[in-house]
Amino acid sequence: MNDMADTLGHFLRARREQLSPQEAGLPAGARRRVPGLRREEVAHLAGISPEYYLRLEQGRNRHPSDQILESLAAALRLDDDAVAYLHRLAHPTPPARRRRRRSPTGQADLQPLLDSWPRTPAYAQGTAGRVVAANRLAVALCPFFAVGSNPLRAVFLEPEMRGLYPEWDDVTAKAVSGLRATLGIDDADPELLETIGELTVASDRFRALWAKREVRRRAAGHTRFDHPLVGQLELRYEKFLRPEARQLLVVYHADQDSPSAERLQLLASF
Repeated sequence: MNDMADTLGHFLRARREQLSPQEAGLPAGARRRVPGLRREEVAHLAGISPEYYLRLEQGRNRHPSDQILESLAAALRLDDDAVAYLHRLAHPTPPARRRRRRSPTGQADLQPLLDSWPRTPAYAQGTAGRVVAANRLAVALCPFFAVGSNPLRAVFLEPEMRGLYPEWDDVTAKAVSGLRATLGIDDADPELLETIGELTVASDRFRALWAKREVRRRAAGHTRFDHPLVGQLELRYEKFLRPEARQLLVVYHADQDSPSAERLQLLASF
């Protein structure tokens, strides 16, 4: 299995290598040849045998019990998002349930709603990561929020995106950890997997972030834009998952009466 399709063993090894002995509550000890914890240390912290843990990392035991998973999560200091991802890796959705979950709902049904928000940038993405609906202000905010574009691909491969996002490193880290959290491991869109493969080859930044296997679901937060027409914008974002339509709605807004609100209104007037 390639690195695009994550496995339980891949995830355990990546998180083990990122956790220092001090963070795990262990003495640093002698100088180490590799960063992070040793397999034996994770096994000790989780209360399982080193041989059993080795089988997990090597993929020879892919379905540990929930009790074992919780012990591993505690040993590796995983947060709630990473714990949920760990369980999804160990217990993927059966194929029959995947087929029932799919919905033929039309992907452009949000467009009239988004058009009714002339002062609120908003767009919706489908399962492949492509924008399937967007209002004019979203496209004015970022041209790669237009229908048919792929914001994930653009943020790593389009040079102007570095200028648009003054905190590009933070934005890209959030994009990848959020992708890990929402990606249907057992049900991923083939086009999205192709995009991940392309970025793994074409972007050193994406490849490094993807290998870290950090998982963080962010339904809300802040993003700074350095817009070429109106200058700096400090915007809040909200993300709403629409499971039946298999879409993600992304909405930006500024704090009321803030300089960013004035600049966003100016952008809308263009």
